[in-house]
Amino acid sequence: MTVVDAESRFHVLAVDDSLIDRKLIEMLLKNSSYQVTTVDSGSKALELLGLRDEGDDSSSSPSSSSPDHQEIDVNLIITDYCMPGMTGYDLLKRVKGSSSLKDIPVVIMSSENVPARINRCLEDGAEEFFLKPVKLADMKKLKSHLLKRKQQLPMAAAAPDKPPHKPDEAAPSAAAIAEAATAQTDGIISDCSCSGSSKRKAAAMEQEVISSSPDQRTKPRLSSTSSGLAVET
Repeated sequence: MTVVDAESRFHVLAVDDSLIDRKLIEMLLKNSSYQVTTVDSGSKALELLGLRDEGDDSSSSPSSSSPDHQEIDVNLIITDYCMPGMTGYDLLKRVKGSSSLKDIPVVIMSSENVPARINRCLEDGAEEFFLKPVKLADMKKLKSHLLKRKQQLPMAAAAPDKPPHKPDEAAPSAAAIAEAATAQTDGIISDCSCSGSSKRKAAAMEQEVISSSPDQRTKPRLSSTSSGLAVET
């Protein structure tokens, strides 16, 4: 596929209330091999994008029953800033506020060089801010934004869905481990206490047996006298 073929697949929505400016931007875009759709107001742009204008309460609007449903496949929006009803900045905010359209690049055009206006548009999501009259060189700047979005789409589609996180079996907490260790220690201390008590009882019983033994009662005892030793029976 040639570069021209690749670029011809990009569809640009141009929005301008001035017929002359609209025809000029359409010519420049087509000379740059882009597909172009032009509208003369922000509200019509919203209809094509599937977003109903907040000020339009008409139930006959085809997009009113299905908000955020894109009617046409648009790769980039280029819009004039100063338009009656809905300005280019208002259109920018609506597009960036839509969950389904927020990734579409938006470029603003204006014949007035107002730094505060330019900065506000760029800070709120505009990719570029062109001063009128728009030139063919400006159209070349659109390519990088179009290619960037084209690369992002396959990456997002190819990204595997993460399986739902399954909580691991709850590991024993530090408090539970400490409690088990304390219980085990208490058991050891209790066992040691019982063993000592049993040993003392066994020793006392053994002493009683020895004291009451006949051999112990009849065993001769030695006593000392003034004349020497005497055996007592």
